[in-house]
Amino acid sequence: MGQAIAFYTLSAFILGFAVLVVSTKDTVHSVLFLVLDFLFVAALYVLLGAPFLAAIQVLVYAGGIVVLYLFVVMLVNLKRSPEAHHDPHRRARLGFVLAALVLIEVGAIAAYSAGGPVRPAAPQAPPTAAATAVSAMRAVGNTEEVGWLLYTNYLIPFEVASMLLLVAMIGAIVLAKREL
Repeated sequence: MGQAIAFYTLSAFILGFAVLVVSTKDTVHSVLFLVLDFLFVAALYVLLGAPFLAAIQVLVYAGGIVVLYLFVVMLVNLKRSPEAHHDPHRRARLGFVLAALVLIEVGAIAAYSAGGPVRPAAPQAPPTAAATAVSAMRAVGNTEEVGWLLYTNYLIPFEVASMLLLVAMIGAIVLAKREL
């Protein structure tokens, strides 16, 4: 009962701060509300029994990503009039059509995966003593299990995400260098 109350309280704070992030007019206040939102998500991870994910949430998101957001807010001149941001080469219709196509594709993937036949589980041989010892050594705790999955089953998505972050960082540096 106490965990349910704590969960719903944390969830209410997370939703409240998320609404404040998108509704405040001052961008610095919006980033500060985002920090609070990330901290409450970390508290939710602690409540769910994942202290490693909570620590990563605080270090990566509440620390690094928010500092990056603050740099972007300080770098971009938000005092200019909206007309100064108008790009004559912008193709809004093309962007809308491409966004609609991506949304249709994501919907088709979700419908296909939800409506697909359920595959029966493959019969497994009884575990041997060596396999039991290897599995006992492999996953001792939460941190080890996350690391094991990250570098085995999810290695390709992890590398793709790291390449996307690298490209975004290089793009931000190029854009900032052009302004300076």
